[in-house]
Amino acid sequence: MIDFNVSPFVVIWENTRACDLACVHCRAAAQARRSQFELTTEEGFRLIDAIGLMRPKVFVITGGDPLKREDTFDLIAHAKEAGLEPSLTPSATPLLTEEAVARMKRCGLSRMAVSLDGSNATLHDNFRRVSGSFDITMRAIRAAKHEGIPVQVNTTVTRRTIEDLPAMIRVFEDLEIAMWSVFFVVPTGRAKNADLVAPEEVEKLFGFLYETSKRVPFSIRTTEAMHYRRFLMQQGVSALPLGVQPTPRAPRGVNEAKGFVFISHIGDVFPSGFLPLKAGNVKHQSLREIYRDSELFVALRNPDNLKGKCGRCEYRDLCGGSRARAWAMTGDVFASDPLCAYEPAA
Repeated sequence: MIDFNVSPFVVIWENTRACDLACVHCRAAAQARRSQFELTTEEGFRLIDAIGLMRPKVFVITGGDPLKREDTFDLIAHAKEAGLEPSLTPSATPLLTEEAVARMKRCGLSRMAVSLDGSNATLHDNFRRVSGSFDITMRAIRAAKHEGIPVQVNTTVTRRTIEDLPAMIRVFEDLEIAMWSVFFVVPTGRAKNADLVAPEEVEKLFGFLYETSKRVPFSIRTTEAMHYRRFLMQQGVSALPLGVQPTPRAPRGVNEAKGFVFISHIGDVFPSGFLPLKAGNVKHQSLREIYRDSELFVALRNPDNLKGKCGRCEYRDLCGGSRARAWAMTGDVFASDPLCAYEPAA
């Protein structure tokens, strides 16, 4: 079992913020042009080597759109050589061709994750603000299936999308995806508080996800909804079987800084891509040192620092709430997660 005080379970590297989309929820508020301060290819190789030494179970290259970097294929190959199982989250733009997917496979890609936020082109393209994004996404999923690359679909839960979620299940079954990751918005970047659904709606959605997980052939997990773990425990799901795991293959609750680390395009290290509190930079410190010893990461891993109902909750070790959402909505990283409706017994 991984000791989260020593090594992360999930490492995500945002290798660029460049992207040709302008999605309404974008954490990075991505831009069309690459930054001159991005980590270079050689710096990227060194970072990947450092990540490889930490042996995370999940390593993701994300953006922006990582395909905006011509060296992303080389980075995938280097990650594979470093003993990692690299995943990629490309954007649905004309860069995401069948040829690009085939090249990813040749370079050693283990999983591809794409975003789908509507069961049809009209809903999805309106959310992504680019006509044709839905069709590109569908072609990419089918191309990945042809290449034998498992596909994870990421869906953002907002007031705009929540009513369409049942219809999306049928689409996912037809596409034979491996996993559905349901992201509960953190109001940062382009995402706003008005996009959030109410805590009571979240509880109903948890019930929908749980019941759905028992009948569909793909796994379901949540992102920035750590309290789904609490919900599952309340349903008597003690071992978290494959279909309802909050994080793929995770032995227990992964949270910001607790089994999770995010590296930005310029090398800054954060507990999460949604929590803009910097702990260091890989150009000046080792990733291992930042993860293990930085004051921020150590504090976030200590449940005694939690406040309000998160601090007194009997599920705080399993859940811990979204520290990113607490920070975004209250200014206090240790405050209660505003999206949780549960009232602790204590």
